[in-house]
Amino acid sequence: MALVQTIDVITPIVDDPTDFGYIAAINALSDVYAMGGTPLTAMTFLAFEKCDLPVEAASLILKGALQALGENQCTVVGGHTVEDPEIKFGLAITGTIHPDKVILNSGAGDGDLIYLTKPLGTGIASTALKGELIPPSLNDEFVSWMKRSNGPAAAAMVETGVSAATDVTGFSLLGHLWEMCAGSGLGAVLDVNAIPTMAGIQEMVDSGMVPAGAYRNRDHLENKVTAVTLPEDHLWHLFDPQTSGGLLIAVSPDMADSLEIALGAKEVPVHRIGMFRKEQGIEIVQS
Repeated sequence: MALVQTIDVITPIVDDPTDFGYIAAINALSDVYAMGGTPLTAMTFLAFEKCDLPVEAASLILKGALQALGENQCTVVGGHTVEDPEIKFGLAITGTIHPDKVILNSGAGDGDLIYLTKPLGTGIASTALKGELIPPSLNDEFVSWMKRSNGPAAAAMVETGVSAATDVTGFSLLGHLWEMCAGSGLGAVLDVNAIPTMAGIQEMVDSGMVPAGAYRNRDHLENKVTAVTLPEDHLWHLFDPQTSGGLLIAVSPDMADSLEIALGAKEVPVHRIGMFRKEQGIEIVQS
C-alpha cells in the first residue's frame, strides 16, 4: 500500500456557496482519482473576509464540501480558516493506492486511443456567469458537470488497465494532453468534432466570454499545436481552463472496447477523441 497526497485551492466559480464547496471538493478529489487511487481523508482550507462573507455562507461552503466528500467515502479529519480579502477554498486529500498500479500521465504508447469523460467549457461558462451573460440552460449544465465525481471513471480505468491518464483542469485539454505527450515521448492527433463541448459554449466565445487563462494556455502551446483548417474562434474551448474537468485517458486499442464497456456500465460518457502517435506535436483535424 502506498499513499497519494494532493492539494487544490480555487476561488469561487459559481454564486451558490454550497455548490462552490461541493465543486471544490470534487475538484480536489479528482487528482487522486486520476492516478487510480482511492480517497481516504481530507483537510479543508477556507480563506474569507468575515465583513464581506457572512459566517453563514462560509458554513454553507463547508456543508457542500462535506456532502461531496461523504458521497465519495472520504473522511474530513481537520481544516484551517484564515481572514483574507479574497474568498478561497480547497482541500488536501490523502488516498491509498497499490504501488504497482499507479496510473501516471507519462505511460501512453504509440497508437493508444484517447478518451475524455466530461465535456469542455467550464472556464468560458464561468466567465459568462461573471459577465451576467450566461443562459440558464448553460449555467445548469456547467454546474452539473463540475459536481460530477471522476470516481466512477477512475474505477473503470483501474478495472480495465489503461496506459496513462490525467485530469483536465487549469491547463486546458490541450495543455494536459501536451503533458501526456511530453512525458511519453509522443505526439497526438485529435478530431475536433469528437471532442464533447457543453451546448452554448461557442455562442459565449462569439460574445467575447473567453477567460484570460485560455489566452495564456494558447500562448504556451502555440508552437506545439497545429490546426491548419480551423479558425481560431472555433478552438477556444480546447484552450479553456477547466475546473473539475474530466479524465483524459490513454488506452491500447486492444483494451479500448473493455474500457468503453466499463465506462458505460458506470454511466460515464464515452468520448473517443483521438490517438497518440510517433509524430511530435498535437494536430487537430475535422472528421
